[in-house]
Amino acid sequence: MSVNKVILVGNLGKDPELRYTASGTAVCNFSIATTESYKDRDGNRQEKTEWHNIVVWRQLAEICGKYLAKGKQIYIEGKLQTRKWEDRDGNPRYTTEIVADQMQMLGRAGDDNSAGPRREPRQEPSMNQSPPQNNYDNVQFNPDDDIPF
Repeated sequence: MSVNKVILVGNLGKDPELRYTASGTAVCNFSIATTESYKDRDGNRQEKTEWHNIVVWRQLAEICGKYLAKGKQIYIEGKLQTRKWEDRDGNPRYTTEIVADQMQMLGRAGDDNSAGPRREPRQEPSMNQSPPQNNYDNVQFNPDDDIPF
């Protein structure tokens, strides 16, 4: 058995981009920042920020596109996925992203337009995105199962 699970709490770095595939499937992309605070050897407080690329599909994509905005704090659950492609010069390129299947808006009710929609999603089809190849929607994890590590 293997587990591919990511849980993040962070802030959106920019407004989400909602698009639709040629077949009409909604896909939303955005990035979130997570910041870790620590003290260095000299006792000075330091911060380290990591940026995470998030991909959301279907109904959750439409919700993210409608209600999320830059700066909004959210909770994300999903899995890591690495994609490979070739650039214009034929060089291999890779990207690692979190394919989210759960999202929760955090913060107070009045923060960042969370009381209502931010904007209406665009209804434009896009051919440069395709749905995920693996479907893990029906996979169940039982915490009582033996884990081999």
